[in-house]
Amino acid sequence: MTKKFVLLTGIAAGALVSSPAFAQQGAQSTTAGVQVAQAGGGNVTVSADAPPEVTPSNVPENVIIITARRREEASQDVPIAIATLDGRTINETGAFSIQKIQQLAPSLQVYSSNPRNTAVNIRGIGVPFGLTNDGFEQGVGIYVDDVYYSRPASAVFDFLDVAQVEVLRGPQGTLYGKNTTAGAINIRTNQPTFDFEGSAEVSLGSYNFKQLKAAVSGPLSENVAARIAVSGTNRKGTIFNVTSGNWVNGQDNLGVRGQILFRPTDDIDITLSGDYSAQDPECCGTVYVGYGPTQRALARQFPALAAAQNYAPVSTNPFDRLTDLDSSLNAGNKTGGASLRAIWDINDSSSFTSITAWRFWDWKPENDRDYTGLPIVSLSQNPSQQDQYSQEFRYNYSADTINAVVGAFAFHQRIDTQGTEQQGAAASRWNLTNAGQITRDILNGLTAKNTQWLKATSAAVFGQVEWEVTPGLRIQPGVRLNYDKKEGHYERVVTDGQGNLIPASGGTADQIAQRGIYAPQLIEPSFSDWNFSYDLTLSYALMDDVMLYGTYAKTFKTGGINQNGVPSDSSGNPILEAGTILPESVQHFEIGAKTQFWDNKATLNLAAFRTTIDNFQANVTNGQFGVLRGYLANADRVRTQGVELDFSVRPVEGITGYLNGAYTDAKYVKFIDAPCPPELAGGTTVTGTQVPGPPGVPGSLSPANCDVSGQVLPGVSKWAFSYGFEAAAPLHLLGEDGDLYFGVDGSYRSELSSNPSPSIYTWIDGYNLTNFRFGFRAENGLNIYAWVRNAFDAQYFEQLVFGPSNTGLIAGNPGDPRTWGGTIRFDF
Repeated sequence: MTKKFVLLTGIAAGALVSSPAFAQQGAQSTTAGVQVAQAGGGNVTVSADAPPEVTPSNVPENVIIITARRREEASQDVPIAIATLDGRTINETGAFSIQKIQQLAPSLQVYSSNPRNTAVNIRGIGVPFGLTNDGFEQGVGIYVDDVYYSRPASAVFDFLDVAQVEVLRGPQGTLYGKNTTAGAINIRTNQPTFDFEGSAEVSLGSYNFKQLKAAVSGPLSENVAARIAVSGTNRKGTIFNVTSGNWVNGQDNLGVRGQILFRPTDDIDITLSGDYSAQDPECCGTVYVGYGPTQRALARQFPALAAAQNYAPVSTNPFDRLTDLDSSLNAGNKTGGASLRAIWDINDSSSFTSITAWRFWDWKPENDRDYTGLPIVSLSQNPSQQDQYSQEFRYNYSADTINAVVGAFAFHQRIDTQGTEQQGAAASRWNLTNAGQITRDILNGLTAKNTQWLKATSAAVFGQVEWEVTPGLRIQPGVRLNYDKKEGHYERVVTDGQGNLIPASGGTADQIAQRGIYAPQLIEPSFSDWNFSYDLTLSYALMDDVMLYGTYAKTFKTGGINQNGVPSDSSGNPILEAGTILPESVQHFEIGAKTQFWDNKATLNLAAFRTTIDNFQANVTNGQFGVLRGYLANADRVRTQGVELDFSVRPVEGITGYLNGAYTDAKYVKFIDAPCPPELAGGTTVTGTQVPGPPGVPGSLSPANCDVSGQVLPGVSKWAFSYGFEAAAPLHLLGEDGDLYFGVDGSYRSELSSNPSPSIYTWIDGYNLTNFRFGFRAENGLNIYAWVRNAFDAQYFEQLVFGPSNTGLIAGNPGDPRTWGGTIRFDF
């Protein structure tokens, strides 16, 4: 195998995101030479072993090599809407995690109230909005060096020695091991090299920001090479907790990755990789945002309840960044694993790949789920441990008119969770109306112990063929056959403050009231099913610099099981039918164009899409106090449609610019039994039916029921843009030749709903973020630059949430304020 040099830019030709500068990076390949299409037609082989006339310096500038279709090819030749970011773009823009990449990728949405409760969506779909439930699958697959990461918590970890990130929009099930209905994020790390190389980077900034990155690679023998990389990030929080005296919601991340490459022959590469990352910040706290009246009696709403306990929030301006949460906060988060990847180049046209992997995730949280400084909920923590095992086999064939990928995938995971929720000294007065029960303080110390586990197994065969029927006309069918099985266990044991068991039914009046807060429950849901999906893409090279394509995909997201409990009937028995949810049935249509013009100095790509999902898997809640986290249910149908534009230009040497935009119209087509938004909840339903709560507990809806058909999906802006430019000029500085550069990167998102059923109280206003950087980039690998992020100190929320029990309390997570700092990096 030979080492190829690939010209990478953050503006991948045909990508959604672009870097203001064009960069060269080395890359390991699985073939002896990469044939890539030039922008003006023809092919060029990019290889370090090629004769002198074929070198990185004369590779066509806008040729971007990607692996989205499990082979190396030019991005502009791939009939997929895709964004590509190179390592330098990631470093210089501060987009060092999936969570931060969304500022560069308008169609990507990442929301995180803490690492466990992280959602990664593309075009408004992927996972339900709200507190997570282990019983459903991710709609956006995250892959690192071909290994599937099943836990969305990986989205909040820092990247480790990443060479390239590809964000693929639309279903990808016929090419990737795990079926993904919304898209995929394909991350490629730098691989071991037989030439000595490395990098070191140090950043310092406001809020005591400190970040260190280092990597070194080189030969251990004639046929063994190794690479090791480390990364550490630390920053104090941006919210001050007046109760603890600490700054919360900080950053505390440490990661290490090691790889050993064994090359016994020129045709075989075997790479053993291992990685470990840990986070331990005091996180994740909210601030008081406001109050919105609900249908509860006024005496049972937030202002009256707070006044009864002489409580007032520490500040009514959320951007004072003050909180008074009284429970301990922690977001202890560890992940890691090992993989063995073997690649055999059988001959010039075919190769075989095997990826064997194991990964783990360990989550140790502490939360304040009443969002106040009162001891209402004194404990809320659900530590989890996950192990996953995966095996993928893939055969690639490539010839003049035929390209094909055939694969098989097996996956198994187990997740164990041990939850504890406990009511505090203020709970009785907050939740009850019976004077005697309040006096006896029957909720103080009420504790729910949750034991749950999930076993999930998936197996699939998949394949895709691309056939060039006539010059320029290609047809690409793909198929997938999938089997999924899930088994779950959820048990909640409830005890009062004296340690006495609360029965599942019957009991005293006090026990009935306590059961209205925490209901004992035991369910063991299970699900299994076979699914068949397929897609078809047609592409046509209208001319050398213009490709048109169209795609139809019929796919699915497998069914799920409820792992956080289910609602109960009027007798207090769990509704077992709610234990499982149906698979999503997805139909996807897309047309697009990829173009280059102005002597290949400019790239303009367009995509239009429409995706409908029947039996959409939604996260819902009802008025029962005992079902705190919500549960999964199926909405009849949702639809997302829109148009995307990706434009990049390099008019002259040293000047680059980009504009990427997405218009996304995502809504519920039919969801007639959705949870009501808080302003309609807590009293009489829209049909006029009053459902009483347990004795001593105010009336509530069980279940809440509203028709939200035609309303928007949560978490997605209708309009989103990213834009920027870089200007660079030659300069001799510090005894070195290089470029002095100035760059601007901006992003805009219009208003979005932050509640599963749109509420008048939880619309997040649109916002614009602007980042600046200024520095010197030397030819010897030195890069020194200063940066300012959110330069105009825009005030915005990442999420808004309602407090429990329909009291009208609104809390939120403010986005980062203005930050600034400097970075020194050296590549050698």
